[in-house]
Amino acid sequence: MPELTIRPATDADIRDFAAWRHEAPYDVYNITGEVEGVVEYFLRPATNCHVILRDQELAAFFTYGSDAQVPGGDYTTPALDIGLGVKPSLTGQGLGSSFVGAVVAYAREGADRLRVTIATGNPRAMRVWSALGFEETQRFASPETVMGSNVFVVLES
Repeated sequence: MPELTIRPATDADIRDFAAWRHEAPYDVYNITGEVEGVVEYFLRPATNCHVILRDQELAAFFTYGSDAQVPGGDYTTPALDIGLGVKPSLTGQGLGSSFVGAVVAYAREGADRLRVTIATGNPRAMRVWSALGFEETQRFASPETVMGSNVFVVLES
């Protein structure tokens, strides 16, 4: 089993994951924009960006807080929102539960309630988070469309 390490994202990490390119339909998760602006955004303390290293290689990144919220959702209940991005070459290989498990364990150190918002068009993510005990608390339509749907599900644990 490969070792997973979590640490705050660096400038170099952000430049690396900003260049990741997913195949359709997951290409909606490709980060766009001018690189310097992307780096500045992910280095902001409010974005709270971390990376997951798998055997010392960048495998995923995640954020906590408002960055992980989707317009149209009700986020008034206190919870720590989580957003996760996985390196394209590592998706669809059954590794999602190890990445999500690491993020959840790390987040549990500082939060009682965790929340993730997932596009209904992303069944892989829905399966992984649900399998780790996250339950649906909300479903809403957003002005954003992801993977062919503007319907999102909020899961909490």
